[in-house]
Amino acid sequence: MRPLHEPSHMDEIDGIGAKLAHGETTMNAEDPKLPATSRDEAATPRVSRSSLVALIVVLIVAAVSAVVGIVHRIHANSELVRYTDANAAPPVSLAQPVFEKDAREIVLPGNMQAFTLAPIYARTTGYVKSWSHDIGSHVHKGDLLAVIETPELDQQLAQAKADLATAQSNAALAKVTADRYRGLIAQNAVSQQDTDNAISQLEARSTEVNSAQANVHRLEELQSFERIEAPFDGVITARNLDIGQLVTPAGSTTTPGSGTVSASKEVFDISAIGTLRVFVNVPQIYAPDAKNGVAATLTLPQFPSRIFRGRLVRSSGAVDPTTRTLLAEVDVDNRSGELLPGSYTEVHLNVSTNVPALIVPVSALILEPDGLHVAVVDASNHAHIVRVTAGRDSGSTLEVLGGLAPGQPVIANPPDSLTDGELVRVVTPDAGTKP
Repeated sequence: MRPLHEPSHMDEIDGIGAKLAHGETTMNAEDPKLPATSRDEAATPRVSRSSLVALIVVLIVAAVSAVVGIVHRIHANSELVRYTDANAAPPVSLAQPVFEKDAREIVLPGNMQAFTLAPIYARTTGYVKSWSHDIGSHVHKGDLLAVIETPELDQQLAQAKADLATAQSNAALAKVTADRYRGLIAQNAVSQQDTDNAISQLEARSTEVNSAQANVHRLEELQSFERIEAPFDGVITARNLDIGQLVTPAGSTTTPGSGTVSASKEVFDISAIGTLRVFVNVPQIYAPDAKNGVAATLTLPQFPSRIFRGRLVRSSGAVDPTTRTLLAEVDVDNRSGELLPGSYTEVHLNVSTNVPALIVPVSALILEPDGLHVAVVDASNHAHIVRVTAGRDSGSTLEVLGGLAPGQPVIANPPDSLTDGELVRVVTPDAGTKP
């Protein structure tokens, strides 16, 4: 029987297993009983095959994840660029013009002007003493409009008259002398040379008299411009002077009503408005119908329910190569004074032939300083702004007489920022966006 306190071999084995289970299998590398190589091997930890496999798998998974993430980001960036490029162009919708085959009447925009318009200048330098008529006054030919004080001119005229008197006195003395020499030469009392000198002196003095008279007449004409008078019957449409203001032949430097100082302007504007001129540009296709004596009717926005009668009196006789239109003048009676110069009007002219026309919505029109335009889109989705000739205006639609090809759609609502040649996105209600 072994003593109870002496451990058995089974106990030792169990102790070693417990140490291995708790990670306490590290050998003492400094154990002097072990050989040197055994101590080095014991000091270096060994890596198992399963650990290496697990590490490799982790690295592969990480690399695959990184590649997938990079590819995803590249694809997202390319999609963002494509989406941005596709949506950077402004979206527009197209409208198809309606083809109208029967157009017996054309409607043309016109500008009313006074039959006679004259800007009045002072023609002399001085200060305004008084003025008699303001804007809106009806005047007759010869009526006094204003008086200008010209003290310097008055003194120059007085000096010129004194010079004329001196020249006349010298000429009278030269005439007496020349006559005396003519009588003495017949008696051989004086020489021929002295007689010729006296006659030449008379001619020179007579020339001085003529020069002095011309100077007096010039200054008298300038002095007459102190009185500014109406050149014809009409109405004052502008007054650019006031009492005490300095005016020159170049005009006035003040515009009453605005309170600002501007460049030199005429002192008065007079317009004869008994008859008004209306200028219209007739499209080339209707040029044969623009004959003298053709009746025309006029409509104005301020008189929506009234029609004014006019008559085409003359045309330029040539088509403008830039606009392909014929300039014509329509005269309208305005003895009542209802119509005002400068007003916009629509002139209705009857045509003898049926000319096809295109009807476009008013929202498609682009108003530019040189006229009406519409925007069209080419095959590469680039917008182009073309000028058109307008016909009848029905309010919501407009008749296009020229500048637009049949079957060519127009942009229904062109944005204000649209420029010629700009890339656009054509949007249709059914098909969505056209790339």
